[in-house]
Amino acid sequence: MTSRERSAGARTQRAQDKRARLGQDGLPREHVTEIQRVRILTAMAEVAAERGAGAASVAHIVARAGVSRRTFYDLFEDREDCFLATFDEALAQAATTVLPAYQGQARWLERIRAALLAVLVFCEEQPALARLCVVESLAAGPRALERRAQVVDVLVGAVDQGRAERPSRVPEPPPLAAEGVVGAVLSVIHRRLVAGNEPLTDLLGELTSAIALPYLGASSAQKELHRPLPQIKKIKHSSHGDPLEGLDMRITYRTVRVLIAIGSRPAASNREIATAAGIADQGQVSKLLTRLEHLGLVRNDSLGHAKGAPNAWVLTGRGLEVERAVRVQTASRSALSAVR
Repeated sequence: MTSRERSAGARTQRAQDKRARLGQDGLPREHVTEIQRVRILTAMAEVAAERGAGAASVAHIVARAGVSRRTFYDLFEDREDCFLATFDEALAQAATTVLPAYQGQARWLERIRAALLAVLVFCEEQPALARLCVVESLAAGPRALERRAQVVDVLVGAVDQGRAERPSRVPEPPPLAAEGVVGAVLSVIHRRLVAGNEPLTDLLGELTSAIALPYLGASSAQKELHRPLPQIKKIKHSSHGDPLEGLDMRITYRTVRVLIAIGSRPAASNREIATAAGIADQGQVSKLLTRLEHLGLVRNDSLGHAKGAPNAWVLTGRGLEVERAVRVQTASRSALSAVR
């Protein structure tokens, strides 16, 4: 075999390897796979909240997610593996607000109070994810219990740092003080999540007081009971548990690239979107934009749609949700690595 033939063979093999890694649109499969993964994790959280973790079967999950069993098993070993992945994603989402709140305060009690408020807000805004972590993890199997125990250990360690700020007039807390306090707080949150219709943020003063008592004494604990609840900035969440639910089209990486291109460049023309999305065929871009417009994901804000004038595409509210459904995974995993 000549060197030219060997070089040609190597190029052919590289092309075959590349095609194996690409989806039908000639773009990385992992991006389409990520969308499917988001749908499955969302479905697991919803089904577990409705039926209980023990009764959340693979059949229930794939039916809710709108994916095949084969897709499920391509991504997860079994139901427990899926539950653990959902647990970790829920933890990561909570961490994106809880960690900054905790780290943004200098003194121990202020850190605890700020982090606890972030936890309670998360529980109110994301009840399915909160219930999965606090309630359903107790019945999801030994691996889930182990993962939950790791999280509780982190919380116990953070609470027990109060020993360093204990005034001399306050007796030394017993060795299990932090473990007992964390268990009591989780028990209260557990009851409210099971009830399903009771607010949690109004518990901030009482729970912070219970945490402060063994470390700072009765006087500090009493002050926490009377501190006003800070103004809480609520995050508006869509009524759709899964932003992709109900879309009458196959979501490919090309579709996501177009949505991201429009989100990054409001009022972009067809040509600008095609360039940003890496699509050479202008006809394909026009057809995809028309389909997305019919689905209510984008709209054309070109003034008067004058003949010959370039289009000006922007995302609708629903289109923004679909775009964020993919983007959120990167942020979630970065936050999760900070927790571990």
